[in-house]
Amino acid sequence: MKKNITFVGLDVHKDSIDVALADAGRDGDVRFYGTIGGDLESLHKVIRKLQSKGSELRFVYEAGPCGYEIYRSLTNQGFDCIVVAPSKIPRKSGDRIKNDRRDALSLARLHRSGDLAGVYVPTVEHEAMRDLSRGREDAVKALRVARQLLLAFLLRHGHRYSGKSYWTKAHNNWIAGIKMPHRAQQIALQEYVHATQEQLERVQRFTQQIQELVPQWQLAPLVTTLQALRGVSLIVAVTTVAELGDLTRFDSAKQLMAYLGLVPSEHSSGSAIRRGGITKSGNGHVRRALTEAAHTYCHPAREGRALLARTEGLPQEVRSIAWKAQVRLCGRFKKLIARGKNKKAVITATARELAAFMWAIACATLPGETA
Repeated sequence: MKKNITFVGLDVHKDSIDVALADAGRDGDVRFYGTIGGDLESLHKVIRKLQSKGSELRFVYEAGPCGYEIYRSLTNQGFDCIVVAPSKIPRKSGDRIKNDRRDALSLARLHRSGDLAGVYVPTVEHEAMRDLSRGREDAVKALRVARQLLLAFLLRHGHRYSGKSYWTKAHNNWIAGIKMPHRAQQIALQEYVHATQEQLERVQRFTQQIQELVPQWQLAPLVTTLQALRGVSLIVAVTTVAELGDLTRFDSAKQLMAYLGLVPSEHSSGSAIRRGGITKSGNGHVRRALTEAAHTYCHPAREGRALLARTEGLPQEVRSIAWKAQVRLCGRFKKLIARGKNKKAVITATARELAAFMWAIACATLPGETA
């Protein structure tokens, strides 16, 4: 006897979950079940009631600030559940009414029709490393803001640094030697200086914890081999792996580049071909990290002491891929600049190809996991 299937759409919020049900079949009934509390106990109570009717339950909800707690709880109980990206949910262009009830009904209906694709859900350990990586990124942003505020304060009072580089030892000594004419202004200056020091120490603490915890991570071998690439330091490698997981889950390098939003957008019709800037879809954290790494390819290809130290002991295949990447990307960077291409566009193109070489190294590192 064929078992009935019920598709359950969940519109999840901090304090509430709206539940909608869709019976299997093109003409199956789609109905709103109700609103329950946002805790797992309330959800499990509803699940027990639905199970008593003998149907197979398949759940779906949008990725959001509530994380993957519901997904992990449901899958641990053996239920089929997917988490979908809000930007990937099909919507009618003329639909101007949005509320929680309609969202839940739409999720259930679209899940039944197979129009939803689930996002990659990290393991608990993997998500922990991602939280640490993002925490460092937030600390770096806070440090940048604190430094901007300090420099703005000094400029407002006529203090301009004549040196070449900011935030060096000489620059910090210059700031320490500034005396403001009024006591209140001197106190304000010291508070700005203390704020920058505190944020810098936060960044250093995050970095130290990443260095200590990476060797214990299941994906530590991939982090190590990715650092064979020029510009891919520990932080860039950790950010990439923490955000994307095992890179071999992508079927090809092109799929990875498209996922990161590093491919050109296109709006072509008939004989008219129009391509614009990159799509910027997918993971922005990795896209920013790769863009920063791409700046290093403006210099001629060479293996400096730092890079040689990172590649020591790595497989020859990985080192060959890394050197091939450096020769190609450094040469291409120079050629594109010589043609008069915008430097930002060249850096973006370099970041796109760098992602492809990362995928190749991942396949060489974890050959048993390739698709």
